[in-house]
Amino acid sequence: MSTDNCIRRKLMDHMDHNALAKLLFPHIEKTPDDYEKIYPMRELPKGAKVTRLGPSPTGFIHLGNLYGAFVDERLAHQSDGVFYLRIEDTDDKRLVDGAVKTVTDSLRFFDIRFDEGAFQDGDIGAYGDYTQSHRGAIYGCFAKKLVREGKAYPCFMTVDEINEIRQEQEREKLTPGIYGKYAKCRDWSLNEVKEALEEGRSYVIRLRSDGSSFDGTSCGSASGGENADSASCECPRHDGASAAAAENGSGRIEVEDAVRGTLNMPANFMDIVVLKATGIPTYHFAHVVDDHLMRTTHVVRGEEWLSSLPAHIELFEKLGWTAPVYCHTAQLMKLDESGNRRKLSKRKDPELSLTYYRSMGYHPEAVREYLLTILNSDFEEWRGENPNSPLEDFQFSTDKMSGSGALFDLNKLNDISKDVLLRIPPEELYEFLESWSEEFAPEFEDIFENREYMVKILSLGRSGKKPRKDFVCGKQIAEFVSYFFKKHFKIEDELPAEVSEEDGKRILSEYMKTYNHSDDQSAWFDKIREIAVSMGYAAKPKDYKKNPEDYKGHVGHVSTVIRIALTGRSQSPDIWEIQQILGEDEVRARCLKARCVQGV
Repeated sequence: MSTDNCIRRKLMDHMDHNALAKLLFPHIEKTPDDYEKIYPMRELPKGAKVTRLGPSPTGFIHLGNLYGAFVDERLAHQSDGVFYLRIEDTDDKRLVDGAVKTVTDSLRFFDIRFDEGAFQDGDIGAYGDYTQSHRGAIYGCFAKKLVREGKAYPCFMTVDEINEIRQEQEREKLTPGIYGKYAKCRDWSLNEVKEALEEGRSYVIRLRSDGSSFDGTSCGSASGGENADSASCECPRHDGASAAAAENGSGRIEVEDAVRGTLNMPANFMDIVVLKATGIPTYHFAHVVDDHLMRTTHVVRGEEWLSSLPAHIELFEKLGWTAPVYCHTAQLMKLDESGNRRKLSKRKDPELSLTYYRSMGYHPEAVREYLLTILNSDFEEWRGENPNSPLEDFQFSTDKMSGSGALFDLNKLNDISKDVLLRIPPEELYEFLESWSEEFAPEFEDIFENREYMVKILSLGRSGKKPRKDFVCGKQIAEFVSYFFKKHFKIEDELPAEVSEEDGKRILSEYMKTYNHSDDQSAWFDKIREIAVSMGYAAKPKDYKKNPEDYKGHVGHVSTVIRIALTGRSQSPDIWEIQQILGEDEVRARCLKARCVQGV
């Protein structure tokens, strides 16, 4: 050999890796073939996609999770495939009690429909266990396979040793991590490993990467030391099998991303941890093993995982598996006060948490529809052409997804919510609002005691050629309709500027003299017009606009006085319809009371 690196490599090749694997994993009895039989290829139609959502129960589930879940669901269900839920709880130090229930409750609320996975009452599906902390023996089996094949090794480096290495790398302005000459345990002999085990030293299992650090610390041998001559080196990085991934001696890979197209990236060169000292796998290893055995075809995740992609690709290759199609979605952005884009933040933006939408009472269909507008550029055009079609009819495509930051706009969500709620029948909307109030707004509990009464309220002005679009979410709706209920009713707005206090009282007095609850809408308004004219107000707004000096105001100002008396507000649905719901006694009582209120 022309270099010490290659000599070390040859010595390492002569190590009894099988004996090492047995030494490290004496308790692992099943083989990879056993698990391939337990989790066979799925029998699905050609082109069917298998996707998963893998939330970590380390806190609240956020809008980005829902964003990705919606992509997962559409890809799977549009292709007659499978969408499953996997609880990725390998980060044992950050687990939060009750987080799994929070995750499953939130996903159920937003109508994310899984075909199999970890449900509250137990697993559904033949590819579980769907909770990673329950799959330790499986990860151990495939870690053993890597060790047996010389593709992974035990590392006994302490935390202090690793910190010293990091400090040295920072001084030298090198990429921090364990690779090349910094991988101190990479080429230990079997006897060295045995001695360390006998001493009771703690260890992790690291991947034996074939990549180059590009900084002069390693060649493809991964043994560390000085640069090797690539022309004569027999390390895997320079042999025929891996040379295809090299470009001018700097290892690179090409990966087809379903959202971003062809990605040309540096190959992994880190000896990443596969199994922690506790025997718990890292996320990197667990998701690769599970995605293979659960036969995942497409992995949807945020762009923050792009930096880990080379390591994941290498893990798939070393295990002899085909990697799934990766779909790296753009991060959700928001405009700050200066008009600049920034990432949605857990700390700054309450709307990032799904609990925000549940507590505010946003209908899940509205949130889903809004997400589609930022996921697919042609959705709004489709919705315009298909105003009443269910979301499931829209053909979602990753080709239409943006690779740059998707801009989240709460005002746009509110506008979409108005349209969505208009399509929901009042009876169904009542059921949703009642359930929301029980959990998040008990102060409005009385509003939902009389179902028939509330359905009438929710039906106001929501039919015809120009239906009202003023319902946004549960909290807004409850506050908006609260004037129908004595407990919540109060005068909030002032009289129009065109109406004096004296005129306001007189208008209500005259109104009570002529008011007949059985009048139809036309007869009712004719009486208001007569009151207006008799008091010096124009019968039509256009007359007042044309000759304002001739009138105190117009009939609209007069009707506003009545509106305020009945609703407490200057803006509301049709007054006549409101009166039909309130009933004659309540109408008269409110008008009488309003006359006694200062300013009315």
